Amino acid sequence: MGRNIRKRRSSMATKAVAASAALALGGGGLIWANFYASAHESNSGQNATKAATAAAQVATISCPDVGQKLTNVPKGAKQGVATELANLDKQITEAYTRLASTRQAQTNDASFVQNAITGPLKEKRAATIDRIRINIQRSGGQFNSSLSQLAACTTQAANTNAGQAGGGQQQNGGQQNTGGQQQNGGQQNTGGQQQNGGQQNGGNAGQGQNGQGGNGPVAADFVDITKVQANAQLGVGANGAKANGNSGSRGTFTSSCGTNGNDNHNTDNVIVAPGVTNGAHHLHDYVGNQNNDAFASDQELAGAGTSCQNQGDKSSYFWPVLRVQDGSQDFDQNNDGGGKEGNVGKILQPAQAQIKFVGNKRGKVVAMPTALRIITGDAKAFVNGNANANVNWSCTGFENKVQLETQYPICPQGSQVVRTTNFQSCWDGQNIDSANHRTHVAFAQADGTCANGFKAIPQLQVRLVYNVPAPKLQNGTVVQPYAVDSFPENLHKPITDHNDFINFFSTNLMNKMVNCINTGKKCK
Repeated sequence: MGRNIRKRRSSMATKAVAASAALALGGGGLIWANFYASAHESNSGQNATKAATAAAQVATISCPDVGQKLTNVPKGAKQGVATELANLDKQITEAYTRLASTRQAQTNDASFVQNAITGPLKEKRAATIDRIRINIQRSGGQFNSSLSQLAACTTQAANTNAGQAGGGQQQNGGQQNTGGQQQNGGQQNTGGQQQNGGQQNGGNAGQGQNGQGGNGPVAADFVDITKVQANAQLGVGANGAKANGNSGSRGTFTSSCGTNGNDNHNTDNVIVAPGVTNGAHHLHDYVGNQNNDAFASDQELAGAGTSCQNQGDKSSYFWPVLRVQDGSQDFDQNNDGGGKEGNVGKILQPAQAQIKFVGNKRGKVVAMPTALRIITGDAKAFVNGNANANVNWSCTGFENKVQLETQYPICPQGSQVVRTTNFQSCWDGQNIDSANHRTHVAFAQADGTCANGFKAIPQLQVRLVYNVPAPKLQNGTVVQPYAVDSFPENLHKPITDHNDFINFFSTNLMNKMVNCINTGKKCK
């Protein structure tokens, strides 16, 4: 144990211009800074135009998510499969870095991307998927041969929506339809990144102190919340059903676990990549359980300390950190999952982290099993499509009016940025996890009932509030943006926000929670 990074940040964060920050990032951080330097320093206007055009045409790499397609992994194969899935993520990260740092070569050779990037990537992925097959079959499981067809990746055009598979629509001119979004794979724009040639990520990299290492966010990822049509339904979950209606189990249980003031961070994810260092490729905030890292067993988690006031709650609550690109270099500037993978800027500690469990609008809830794992949202939604997206961005004073999915809000003076997540609240009654980490839990149906024999459990709601300096939009670029950490190829899009939970309530405290919710009480 002890891999968690509990390094306190200095209040005197080092200031640096974008160029020096990019140099500090290593290969992954030189993404757009190098390309735009070559374009602007060229004596040929034609070359600069070609380079800008190349940037506008290709922004990132989109690969099928093999993990989402796995439905059954034998116990004996789980660690091997998890390791190979993490290898797939690492391969995409490396390919994205190469894609983003070879713009000039792409301009000079139309076949460069296929020959030097996506072609070799396909071969690596095919070999890795085959190792997944071997792991599963060796342990007596059945391998779906169609997964072998997921080796090929495509490049994602900068001015199109990467989430088309999830029902998205193409962005035109950076004007997004922010009203009336659905939260569960609705017809919406998940891209939101009109680049206009040289204005894509290079616009950020060239703006003095801004940019997530040059790979987002961009101006079209932001919207003035005061100009967005009201679309929110108070207490609405990802499937459109109210989290806690006027009948059923109407009580609540609140757990106060702090705001990660002790800087408990790491870039692991013990749910999707157990035993793999830097399996998340981005930094997490942790509250509650203090021993969550890639190598933590259930026994170690159960015996760990907790930041929660009620020591009976040793559950782990974790989410990607929020950063502001103000020119600061935080402690992980030169680390994997941090600056080396484009996650740069000052980490913002939440001003508030509210953890609440609510009931079911149709009936009583049952206790969650110990070690139940729930992932909500999709860290790869920008390239996966939004079928699993579960995102709510807003501002204090606007939460009952506007909830955003595909854009970050610019809040008026005196208002704070809010991230709200309503978790799945139906459980299959048997499993604490599933092969794709999703099918053992589900959202309630519109009428509040749980389908397929699932049982209603307390619904976790996490509300994070931040003091964020308001970004400014100037001439198609964004000044001092903020963004969640993300996998590099997902370009720090707001649709990639997600949240994770592992239940380690004591039996007595869980029973108290269930009783409070089912009898309509408000408990802590």
